[in-house]
Amino acid sequence: MLVIVTGVSGSGKTTLGSHLADKLNVPFFDADDFHTQENVAKMSRGFPLNDEDRMPWLNNLAKLLLDSEKSGGAVLACSALKEHYRKILQVSAELKWIHLQGAKELIWERMLARKNHYMKAEMLDSQFATWEEPGYGLKLSIAQEPNAMLEEALAYLELKAARG
Repeated sequence: MLVIVTGVSGSGKTTLGSHLADKLNVPFFDADDFHTQENVAKMSRGFPLNDEDRMPWLNNLAKLLLDSEKSGGAVLACSALKEHYRKILQVSAELKWIHLQGAKELIWERMLARKNHYMKAEMLDSQFATWEEPGYGLKLSIAQEPNAMLEEALAYLELKAARG
């Protein structure tokens, strides 16, 4: 099973994605780990990436997903803020999407509490400005407890798997 957990920075993609991967017994990948050094340096200086910066990264992630599908699946945490990016990552009809949504204020508080992460809280506005809300997949509120989010995500994935 292939699953992508999307949302703006600080929404909890890595937390939910890693727990989902554990429950599904598949590898977990954080898209942040696949950025080039140049992209990380740019974001560390407080500059958002543009589409040109993201293309090699998205293409590498798409290849990772294809390879993962052949070996049994994976969960990927990836902002995938634009529909164009999600189309690049939609490598299989079987891929499932979970989109994390929440109030900017809640996410801002979470980002301020993070240490040693290159994405600075000040860049949250650019993330929200870039976000294009999808019309598919599970839209999951981050206002609930992490265990409730996990249970809702698992129920969604089980339902999608049962429907084929």
